[in-house]
Amino acid sequence: MKIFCVGRNYVDHIKELANEKPDQPVIFMKPETALVKNNEPVYHPEFTKDMHFETELVLKICKEGKYIQPKLAGNYFDSVGLGIDFTARDIQSRLKEKGLPWEISKAFNQSAPVSEFIPKSEFGDLGQLGFHLDVNGVRRQTGDTSLMLFSITEILVFISTYFTVKPGDLVFTGTPAGVGKVEIGDRLEGYLQDRKMFDFSIR
Repeated sequence: MKIFCVGRNYVDHIKELANEKPDQPVIFMKPETALVKNNEPVYHPEFTKDMHFETELVLKICKEGKYIQPKLAGNYFDSVGLGIDFTARDIQSRLKEKGLPWEISKAFNQSAPVSEFIPKSEFGDLGQLGFHLDVNGVRRQTGDTSLMLFSITEILVFISTYFTVKPGDLVFTGTPAGVGKVEIGDRLEGYLQDRKMFDFSIR
């Protein structure tokens, strides 16, 4: 299975990291070893002193496809969840300064915790889907898919132009503003609308 991630998909997040606004989706990937499921704890890696949470709506692909047509994009995923794209920000910053790939700052072990997946039909309009993250009981990120630069349809069309998507693949759709550092002992709770999707700790 493949984990596709979209970077720089919310304007306020682009501004908070002083990045350039992209004219097409920014895509990177994580390996299956990045996944964390079932609210298992995430172990803070020793190689970073600045690991950031990035809360994202996640799509689960249900059908094989390439060169997906916009009007058919909704047929290729059947459920949605919530995930964290953990980022070693200190390492990423050094790599970006040198124009080097981001993989070791984005795709390391346990860098992609995901919730359970819920049939998309239970959430109504996915183009106006709210989500948020609480850290130690304090609201830290709030997002809504209506604020994405590139919609779910545009993301799937773009990804499938370059990669064949297959059942079980996951698509992280980007994070809103409010990303921040996690510490050992932190508790992260993620919600889609008012539905709790994950609840895990950093160790």
